[in-house]
Amino acid sequence: MQKTLTRQDVLKTCKIFSMLAAQAETEHLSFHTPGHKQRGFDITELSYSDNLSCPQGCILEAEKDIAKILGANKSFILTDGSTSGILSMLYAAKTLGVKTVAFCEHSHKSLFNGCAALGLTPLTYSVEKEGKIPFAPTMYALNEKNRLILEKADALFLTSPDYYGNVADLQGAREWCDKNEKMLLIDGAHGGHLHFDKKLHAGGFADMWVDGVHKSLPAFTQGAVVSARTETFAEALRKGVDIFRTTSPSYPIMASVEYAVKYPRNENLEKSVYAFAQKEERVFLRDDWTKLFALFGKNAFKAAETLETKGIYAEFCDGNGVLFYLSPATEQADFDRLKSVLCELFKQYPYEENEEDNEDNFSATAPVKFDKNEATEWVELSSAEGRICANNCGLFPPCTPLIFAGEQITKEKIALLQKANNVFGLCEGKILVLKKQEKE
Repeated sequence: MQKTLTRQDVLKTCKIFSMLAAQAETEHLSFHTPGHKQRGFDITELSYSDNLSCPQGCILEAEKDIAKILGANKSFILTDGSTSGILSMLYAAKTLGVKTVAFCEHSHKSLFNGCAALGLTPLTYSVEKEGKIPFAPTMYALNEKNRLILEKADALFLTSPDYYGNVADLQGAREWCDKNEKMLLIDGAHGGHLHFDKKLHAGGFADMWVDGVHKSLPAFTQGAVVSARTETFAEALRKGVDIFRTTSPSYPIMASVEYAVKYPRNENLEKSVYAFAQKEERVFLRDDWTKLFALFGKNAFKAAETLETKGIYAEFCDGNGVLFYLSPATEQADFDRLKSVLCELFKQYPYEENEEDNEDNFSATAPVKFDKNEATEWVELSSAEGRICANNCGLFPPCTPLIFAGEQITKEKIALLQKANNVFGLCEGKILVLKKQEKE
């Protein structure tokens, strides 16, 4: 029987942590950055600490270990989050001849921003909602309408898993891309832990992909990895990483990324989560066990607020349910407490369908075309019904557009934005709209 690794066992295999721990015990008078001048782990590039921009020592060895675990030709540690990985992939794709990128309209905002900044043409498609859990932006949905969009693209960019735990048909996507000579890129920001299951992990299928290690593994916030499957993609990606990655990377974050990727699987917790989801009809799991969705309907925000009074903080509330993110580092006792509280809340808040959000909260109406230079103005969100939105905005997280630039603003989406604790695309309660309305 294989021995279960402890956290200390994992740390012993971590090159960056071992370097930092050893040097923290030596005499060290700092006349270098950072300005706090404290000895310890938060240092800069010194003679012994290696350099993320051109690794030759412990960082190089850590990246080699990570690439082997993730099934990559080359992996690059990121301390700027998955966003820098997405930008680096798009840049690499462009240098390899990509001009148009197809992706689901509910992808992360960094994909929209990256295409705009790099001059790539985005070709967005929609997917259908499945049951009471929102759409799956993971799927490339080869219906007749979307096929026409995909065939025009040079690259397919999937989100897998998405924010609700939906995993794409990765094998199907790979086969389609090979058949049609398309590049396959994957935003796996929420799936760093899936390398335990090669059928679900982006690394077995994508040409380039990002693992957002800090979202589902025990790494510090902003810790991520971007990888490539061949030497050709690796060299292009190296150039992108050099542009978008910081020149002042955090050594604690780097060390935590290596530790997180090497962290052992928690099969006992996985089984416990699946058992709870099978038992409770208002608890949903899709393909990814770390994304637990509890359905509350019109009482979703009330339920989230009640949870916080008990010291329990979810990932986000979407107005219909509350989503909880687990990880291999989640303690069984903590999950047991969550289960107990949720069972109490299901009694306190019987499910009531959210009538105002019957039409998908996350569905967009067809945006109108408008000149990007057209005059705009900021108006109070409460008085914006019927106006044409001038930039993408939505809930934060999951940081996917709820209202697209060019879309007419509805009272239902205004209500959802007003209820949410955190949003993006707004400014001090105001939303950017066109001054002159398009004629119908």
